[in-house]
Amino acid sequence: MALPELKQTTTEARLASLSMNESGCLAAARRAALSRVQTMGLPDRRDEYWKYTRPDTLTSAEAPKAAVLDSDEAPMFDQFDRLKIVFVDGVFDAAASDDLTLEGVSIERLADIEGKDIHWAKEIFGVLEARGQSPVERPLAALNTAFAADGVVIHVTGKPSKPINLVYRHESDSSDAMLHHVIKVESGAEATVLENGPAASRFNTAMEIDVADTGTLHLVRAQGRDHERRAATHMFARLGRESVFKSFTLTVNGVLTRNEAIVEFLGDDAVAHIAGACVGDGDFHHDDTVFITHDAVNCESRQVFKKVLRNGAIGVFQGKILVKAGAQKTDGYQISQSLLLDDDSQFLAKPELEIYADDVACSHGSTSGAIDEEGLFYLRSRGVPEAEATDLMTLAFLAEAVEEIDSPDIAVSINDRLYGWLARRS
Repeated sequence: MALPELKQTTTEARLASLSMNESGCLAAARRAALSRVQTMGLPDRRDEYWKYTRPDTLTSAEAPKAAVLDSDEAPMFDQFDRLKIVFVDGVFDAAASDDLTLEGVSIERLADIEGKDIHWAKEIFGVLEARGQSPVERPLAALNTAFAADGVVIHVTGKPSKPINLVYRHESDSSDAMLHHVIKVESGAEATVLENGPAASRFNTAMEIDVADTGTLHLVRAQGRDHERRAATHMFARLGRESVFKSFTLTVNGVLTRNEAIVEFLGDDAVAHIAGACVGDGDFHHDDTVFITHDAVNCESRQVFKKVLRNGAIGVFQGKILVKAGAQKTDGYQISQSLLLDDDSQFLAKPELEIYADDVACSHGSTSGAIDEEGLFYLRSRGVPEAEATDLMTLAFLAEAVEEIDSPDIAVSINDRLYGWLARRS
């Protein structure tokens, strides 16, 4: 079927602005992804899962300019002992990065494996993204698979002694970056991956994660304070038997951020927690879109998303739990809530359950509203100044999401960043 004319024109213009690596061991996956983009076309507001978010600045041939903003805050996670991998405007910076050697894990650049035949990476790269295209099309993810020129390939075979930190910096006001990461966690292995910073003024990132039986992965992402960035991120996770995957994303400001998470349970007794805390001001639009498929027995999923919006900011949550026939004893929980600090801000939500098994415990809820006046009065009656009382109640509202982080030290650093945002009162 032919694409609508405007979608066809937008897609052709964007594809013409890009170049694809057609050699190497990932070439076949890239060509298949390009074919998916050409068939689907890039998203527009007429697409069901884009009706709350305008994708124009994510699909245009040229990246909109974005000022490179200085910050008086220290970069996230600098206080931790971690293996640091730095990308500047979407390109690996060896000089700024640590040595990529760490016991229990092997790490290589995506660009470096093109000339190799790494069997396990070929079984993941583009494969999880392709699986994630049904029942909802995700053309920006396919675009990333086809054209992303850099990223890392992480193979976790043991229990590394420290986290792996992907650090993004941008120096150009018109940089347009695509990064694609592949993570394989073997049976019984466990790792923590940290991700922080704006990759570019406009960026499209994808992360494909395969957690084998009894493997564990913790992922904490902090999308930083750069007010003018535009971002689309895609996280695809495939979970084996008794595996654990826990992901938390902090988003602070940014003109437009669309975070997609697609999780598939293929092994029994697995656990996935997908959480996020978002705070935004003014010309800010943040969209969390989550799709979890239960296709195994006795698995647990949690989606916990909290947003605090002020000065006309907009927050979106679209979350779905799909329980397939035979996925008995599924425990699926989904909550999305927004705290609106003024009458101009708004929260749009689309929670969904689709269940084809009869022995399940699934629930979802979505609410938005202002600060509880009774709680505020209680604190003020005990001598707490109004601004401080508001901050305390706001942090308490966000706590359910932040508590999804297993590491107390990382949770404290996230809370510190949230408190800093509140203190600016911009």
